[in-house]
Order: sequence, then C-alpha cells, then structure tokens
Amino acid sequence: MVVLCALPLAGRAAETSQMTVSQPDAAGEVVLRALGMLGVPYKYGGESPETGFDCSGLVRRVFSDAAGETLPRRSQEIGSAGQEIGRDEMQPGDLVFFNTQRSPFSHVGIYIGEQRFVHAPRSGGVVRIESLEVDYWSRRFDGARRLIAAASDGAPGLAGRPAASEADVLALLEVQGNIFRRAFLR
Repeated sequence: MVVLCALPLAGRAAETSQMTVSQPDAAGEVVLRALGMLGVPYKYGGESPETGFDCSGLVRRVFSDAAGETLPRRSQEIGSAGQEIGRDEMQPGDLVFFNTQRSPFSHVGIYIGEQRFVHAPRSGGVVRIESLEVDYWSRRFDGARRLIAAASDGAPGLAGRPAASEADVLALLEVQGNIFRRAFLR
C-alpha cells in the first residue's frame, strides 16, 4: 500500500488568469506538488490522486493546484503553451516533453532539477522520478517549455500568497523520502 502525504503549504485554491509570480516561488510550489503525487497509480485519462493520473493529467493537476492555471488536456496541446527553452536552460518547475508514441510531444513531465523529472509513465506504473540521462528518455527528448514567467524582485508569492518556507520544503522532502523507501525499497 502506498500512502501519500502533502503538507499544507502556502498554496490554497485561488483563481488567477496568468502566472505572474517570481520563478523561484512558483517553481518551488510546482515541484513540491509534483513530489506530493509520487506513488499515485497511472490511469489513462486520469486527473486526480484518488483515481490516478496519465502524464498530462498529472501536469494539469499540479499546475492547477500550484498556480490556479488551467492547462490544455493533451500533452501536445500543453507543448504549445509557455516559452520554449533549451535543455541547458531548464529550471525546476519547467515542463519536459518526449516522443514516446512516434508523435512529437506525446509525453510530458515536470523537471525537478539535476536532470530529473516527475511523470506518470504508463499503465501498471506509478508517478515517479526519472533521469533525463537514461538512454530511453534522452533519445526521446523533444524539448522543454517554461510556463512560469519570471517577475521582478519583490513580487508577491504565488497568486498573492507567500511561498512555502524552507522548513515546509525540507519537511515535505523528508516525508516523501520515507514514503518512497517504504513503498519501493522493501
């Protein structure tokens, strides 16, 4: 049995029309929420942690929860949003796209740094962390997009809310590490 835990961070339900927060605040919230979904089963067309996610459902839910943004349903449509960036420009919170079905942008994940990303892989799998350096993903890499706009210093937190504290971030990472060890390293 996989138990999921998400700490109550700064992110609360809010409506926004555009992402206008500083990169570190919003990106950190996106990464934390993506990590909070580790272990959720894959489900084609799925969009919730209770029933499961497919790749675009995971990305849609994370960005909705973290920034109040409603993204398109399909990964190819998400691939036309935001700003195209180079692989060497990627930062945590950016989206990474892959050609996994002989179709550009047929798979999407959330970059978390250090050449790693969170995604919902396939039937029978669970939301997990992968490395871009693994041959399978490296060969299928289609590009990256930035949906979180950089703002000037002193910008408010996500949708006017304060960003998660460093203590919240460390606590969540510790909880997620414990969950991962219990669920996958028996």
